[in-house]
Amino acid sequence: MKPAPEPKPGGNLRWLMVFLAFSATAINYIDRANLGVAAPFIAKDLNLSPESTGALLGAFFWTYAAFQLPSGWFIDKVGARVAYLVAVIWWSLFTGAAALARTFNALFGIRLLLGVGEAPAYPANSKIVSEWFPRQERALATSIFDSGNRVGTALSLPIVSAIIATFGWRMSFVITGALGFVWAGFWLWLYRSPREHPWITREELAHIESGQNSAPTESGGAPVRWRDLFRYRTVWGMMLGFFCLNFVIYFFSTWFPSYLVKARGFDLKKMGLIGMIPALVAVFGGYLGGYVSDRLVRSGLRLTLARKIPIVSGMALSSCIGLAVLVESTTAAIALLSLSYASLAFAAASIWSLPADVAPSKNHVGSIGGIQNFAANLAGVCITTFVGVMLQRTGGFVVPLLVAGGFSILGALAYLIVVPEIAPLKSKDAPIR
Repeated sequence: MKPAPEPKPGGNLRWLMVFLAFSATAINYIDRANLGVAAPFIAKDLNLSPESTGALLGAFFWTYAAFQLPSGWFIDKVGARVAYLVAVIWWSLFTGAAALARTFNALFGIRLLLGVGEAPAYPANSKIVSEWFPRQERALATSIFDSGNRVGTALSLPIVSAIIATFGWRMSFVITGALGFVWAGFWLWLYRSPREHPWITREELAHIESGQNSAPTESGGAPVRWRDLFRYRTVWGMMLGFFCLNFVIYFFSTWFPSYLVKARGFDLKKMGLIGMIPALVAVFGGYLGGYVSDRLVRSGLRLTLARKIPIVSGMALSSCIGLAVLVESTTAAIALLSLSYASLAFAAASIWSLPADVAPSKNHVGSIGGIQNFAANLAGVCITTFVGVMLQRTGGFVVPLLVAGGFSILGALAYLIVVPEIAPLKSKDAPIR
């Protein structure tokens, strides 16, 4: 017998909620990628070496990674509405504060504080999707908020380049920092959880709740404590795989503008126009990944296969980033980098669906999102520092891009082999103490 058709949701308010998450993520990435675009000019102004520039680009990731763990816990305690508001106001203040820096140490400290504020963003996004979307729509919803990553990175190139060309690099931080305060006003006005929102229809609420995890509290056995989440092979596999993905993906929001200038000879105008192509291509790669994963779920395929097929294939294909150093043509290099970035985005749509898929309860979604993002953003420290050291020692990007391709393959293997069945974690599955 054919499965009965799904009832119509009777409303689209949930898509407005994920658009808010998308717009916050775009602002988030404009703010963090600002330094990558401005780096060649800051390095000249402050007389920084490549290693110092790498340390500056990596400063953000130290605190961003460290505060993923408390951020996930905090989001689960106070909810996405409060946590996101605090986060956006915080990071907007310290984005603008970068304009005041006159020394390496001052700018380094400001970037550390920026990382603290931006830490709750992605765990909060995952929490929003888990509350507002049924399982069969989560990957597409995830691809929408996650595309804010690429949109923000892409927009940062022409916008920040134009601001720098007109007003200088300091004003670029002031203008981009102001965007968050505008968003905060809309967030306070529009966001509530589904059952508390006055605009939601009963049909849409029923549609959302019909596709949630079967158990509203715990999925079986004794309650799973926060620290017990680290006892699961699933969680460690997600951490390893996401570390590998972000090792590659953070190249595009940190060192990629410098690569275009140093390795391909781009000027400011050309960097702003052509440099945004990989990120724009990646936007559609992410949407396609979300659509494919949700389509597989709706077709009746097991959730494990529906998530792993796009994750593993996307990460494996993204290894083509290593080929960019082997081609002389700039056009061919941009094409390979675009394919790599799009493949990463294709995988990421399902990766950010996993916290809701495996959480033993709704009160663990933010925590698991924070845990996997903690590991993922240690990669930000590694890639920024590693590229800086390699530039200092070899003068080129050959080794960094080849190593990035290797991490793509390692990440595919992590999700394929280390992560077992994708299902809500149960306390009885944890190792015996």
